[in-house]
Amino acid sequence: MNQKPVIQNTKEFVRAKLEQEGTGHDWWHIARVVEMTKTIAEDEEANPFISIMAALLHDLIDDKVVVDKEEALHEVINWLSSQQVNGHDQVHILNIIQTISFKDGNNHLTSLEAQVVQDADRLDAIGAIGIARCFTFAGSKGNLIHDPHVEPELNMSQEQYREKNGTAINHFYEKLLKLKELMNTSTGYKLAEKRHQFMEQYLEQFYGEWKGKR
Repeated sequence: MNQKPVIQNTKEFVRAKLEQEGTGHDWWHIARVVEMTKTIAEDEEANPFISIMAALLHDLIDDKVVVDKEEALHEVINWLSSQQVNGHDQVHILNIIQTISFKDGNNHLTSLEAQVVQDADRLDAIGAIGIARCFTFAGSKGNLIHDPHVEPELNMSQEQYREKNGTAINHFYEKLLKLKELMNTSTGYKLAEKRHQFMEQYLEQFYGEWKGKR
């Protein structure tokens, strides 16, 4: 199997699926995660083909994006088979995309490649782009920017987290500010530090403006 055309074909396949996605899980999110995956995979000496393919495909089975997760998974399996990806690599890629979601925690990651892709995906959820995606997602769901009378829920179950419709600002405390300490790799953690600091600075500015301070 020639890996380069498989990756290129998969890019085109995913782009066609997600180009018009409106919650912040669009093609450009995928493209950024792929580039970050390459960076972390090189530093951490992970398998580049497995890592890149999983990064490309990871949101095609996300229930924030698809209606029928099982149907979407079968479509991904069929795609990998059509590209003649061998069985061992298919299992590895499918395992990654089914276990890296925030709601699944860090407990089910079985490979370095899964850690790399999860870190890359989480890095795109924090910092300047993470803030933009947070408000995009909240807007797509009809959620408020902020309600000072609604406290963030910090100890939700996986089911509660998925079903909850909160405010954009509360999402910082319920997820985004937790991600730095949940990084798997040393590279991911180092990259997360600056983005985490930027979010803290943003929130300080936000609250000042919310209260009408000069």
